[in-house]
Amino acid sequence: MSSIAITRQWNGTPETIAASAGRCFHLLLESPRWLYLATLAVMLFRPPGLEFYHLDRIALLLLVFVVILGGLVRRQSFRLADAITWPMLALMALSAWGVASQPYQSELWSSFATRWLVPFAFYHLVQLTVFNDGEEFEIFSLVVLAYLSAIAIFFLLGMQSLIFPKFILDENLGIHAERARGPFLQAVANGVTLNLLGLLALNAFRRGRLRGGMAMALLGALPIAILATKTRAVWLSFALSILIVPFTCQSRRLRNACLTIAGVSTLAVFLAMNFSASRVDLSERLGDESPVTFRASLYRAGWEMFLEKPLLGWNASEIQPELSRRISDFQSEDFVFHNSYLDVAVAHGSLGLLLYLSMFAALFRLGRPTPIEGETFLDSGFRKIWPLMVGVYALNACFVLMQYQFINAVLFSLAGMLAAQNRSALREAQ
Repeated sequence: MSSIAITRQWNGTPETIAASAGRCFHLLLESPRWLYLATLAVMLFRPPGLEFYHLDRIALLLLVFVVILGGLVRRQSFRLADAITWPMLALMALSAWGVASQPYQSELWSSFATRWLVPFAFYHLVQLTVFNDGEEFEIFSLVVLAYLSAIAIFFLLGMQSLIFPKFILDENLGIHAERARGPFLQAVANGVTLNLLGLLALNAFRRGRLRGGMAMALLGALPIAILATKTRAVWLSFALSILIVPFTCQSRRLRNACLTIAGVSTLAVFLAMNFSASRVDLSERLGDESPVTFRASLYRAGWEMFLEKPLLGWNASEIQPELSRRISDFQSEDFVFHNSYLDVAVAHGSLGLLLYLSMFAALFRLGRPTPIEGETFLDSGFRKIWPLMVGVYALNACFVLMQYQFINAVLFSLAGMLAAQNRSALREAQ
């Protein structure tokens, strides 16, 4: 090739790159749902405590920029005033004020973003026509459920070579290394995610979107994966949700699916209790009183602190020293209440707790019937399952701080889709 031809090819390369980049960006503006799902995937594989160049925050900022810019180009209206937005905004402001009043710590700001900023962002971003019918979101959820179930079962069977990514097996990262904790590095987060996505899978099975061997494999693996988390709160919420679903949805397919899951759960427990190693392990988890004793001390100290400052709560810098003074039987660098409601009540008083509870009340109300049916998975059948999903989240919030960004992103994405559909129904009714 002559030097002139090489020069021409080289001179054309920047223009080609710029044109390709422009087309890709235009596609993102027109349909940001793939970037939305990619951001969720990044949050799935970005566990707490693992430095990964803050890729999750970069992805979220890029998503916010693309979705808002696309909305401006399409001249969409931005709606922030609803029953969920106001308490979330107030809680964000209270929490940000508390974090800002302390010496800078990246962990505190990361916890603030995970607990308040991420759900607020995803609740509103998904409403800017990110998904037309939610089909891609549903498929993504089923794929994640299959992956998490497989990883949990591999862990239960001791097939560590099949677990990916390998940092899941690193005992120096996160907690609960002896349980099926998935990429979250925490068994509770893994179990709550399995429970929520399992309810989505049941909804897909009800609609016929999930059928055949895939449905049998996925719904059959779910209770085994839940068992592998070895977390009592997760077991309780899963059992309650499976028992209640048949009474909320008048669907024979759904009832049969729940009976199958209950049967597989019973069989899995029976088999586990007939193997000495697993029997001892499960018995120890059921009878382990040390976490209960520790949490009872925390709950008692937290309740006493709330009663002392019931209106606006404690200054953020005072909470840890006060807990260290009140809890003398246990030693810890940082005390965590393991209860989202108590944590909010101590930090922000009755005002914060009222805001938090009003947010949950608004989440439950999103599932009210609407005249719009259509072919989306957000039909009347899903609206009957939705309160159970919020209930799973609310029940587990009694035992942990719900600062898992993937869980918050998924739940509040679904909430945002329901809110957008409710507004559409209201406009048509008028």
